[in-house]
Amino acid sequence: MPVVLWLPAGLGLVFLVLPLAALLVRAPWSTLPDQLRSPVVRQALALSVLTASAATALCLLVGVPLAWALARATFRGQRVVRALITVPLVLPPVVGGVALLLALGRRGVVGRYLDQWFGLTIPFTTTAVVLAEAFVAMPFLVLAVEGALRGMDQRYEEAAATLGASRWLTFRRVTLPLVAPGVVAGAVLCWTRALGEFGATITFAGSLQGRTETIPIAVYQTVERGDTLAAAAISLVLIAVSLTVLIALRGRWVGGLAS
Repeated sequence: MPVVLWLPAGLGLVFLVLPLAALLVRAPWSTLPDQLRSPVVRQALALSVLTASAATALCLLVGVPLAWALARATFRGQRVVRALITVPLVLPPVVGGVALLLALGRRGVVGRYLDQWFGLTIPFTTTAVVLAEAFVAMPFLVLAVEGALRGMDQRYEEAAATLGASRWLTFRRVTLPLVAPGVVAGAVLCWTRALGEFGATITFAGSLQGRTETIPIAVYQTVERGDTLAAAAISLVLIAVSLTVLIALRGRWVGGLAS
């Protein structure tokens, strides 16, 4: 690596590490156990894990077929579809929450019919948390799986077709096992993104303790009350969970995807 690149590389590393180091230094380690045992933190953590897992399951259900369509099929407007899928990556999460509210709210484009016909109200419920997290996290899964599909050797699929396997059988028995590392890597990224989602969630689902108050929202509420030390303690939980998942799975799955 050229010497001239070491300085900006070091500055970039410091920029990323310094805030986390400050959080560790200023964290109230002496009162940390009491902070983490509080009902608010336990409820928020349980709700965050539950909703992030449900959002990831939803993303897997519809995101894997969507990635397959982008990687294998050719249709008019394919570039537009791919661009629309990546919009949540660059869209401010609060804007995503407003969009979900206008689409699925009681007076929304679709939500009004859900309310009139089925008496179903989505905003400010746990379901709204799941949908908000899925909206912002799905692009990570779709892009990871599409990349894995494009990178795999299609001769295996061609061989299966030659032997008389149907497209569905080929997809289940050949394609999915070959791109499994990409699927799992995308699911991990999707889950961690959903776990940390804040803007779309608080806009579309609100902040109701035990119902829609996830860990990021609990951190925000604590900061609003002026208790930055308690916010630091709760933040440590979110960082620890995210790092544990990424470190545990990166070598086996993300590394496999990179290869």
